[in-house]
Amino acid sequence: MSRAAVPGLPSRHPIGEQLPALYHEDDFAQRFTAGLDTVLAPVFATLDNLAGYFDPRLAPPDFVSWLADWVGAFDDPRRPLELRREAVTRAVELHRLRGTRRGLTEALRLVLGVSADVSGDGGTTWSTTAGSAPPPAVDTVRVRVWPGRTAVVDADRVEALVRTLCPVHAVCRVEVLPGPPADLERLDESDPRA
Repeated sequence: MSRAAVPGLPSRHPIGEQLPALYHEDDFAQRFTAGLDTVLAPVFATLDNLAGYFDPRLAPPDFVSWLADWVGAFDDPRRPLELRREAVTRAVELHRLRGTRRGLTEALRLVLGVSADVSGDGGTTWSTTAGSAPPPAVDTVRVRVWPGRTAVVDADRVEALVRTLCPVHAVCRVEVLPGPPADLERLDESDPRA
């Protein structure tokens, strides 16, 4: 999308009308300033609607990508525009949840449209004694994904996103499943809130 030249867009602030009265009847001055109005009209229209450009729910599609970069959100132009807008809108929340099970699950749902289950805590230890032995091996975080909003799961994209969101000290393993795991379905059936 280009806002550089919008054919037929009228200027809300025509320069010719702002000239001294002497130039109101001057054909050359009016035609010259009309050419400038054509160039400036998109600028004025953008400035008049500037707040909308910074709201991911209203911004033009090409600005959604720019906003995603600006707030550090994950953006994939191949995803539907409404899902991309939601990911940018919820970027701050996702940054707050980064490194948590919920944050990883929500990011996978928003960015790639897959459902996920995260198990394992990645285990951390600490010691008050300087020079103590290194901690034991770190637990593995298991990320199981299956189709959600999308019919197919792109394993490479899931791996890349999990790599960026999984805590540095944790070893994350990704499993792509054809559907929800049986143990989750049993939990849902036994949950009285379901």
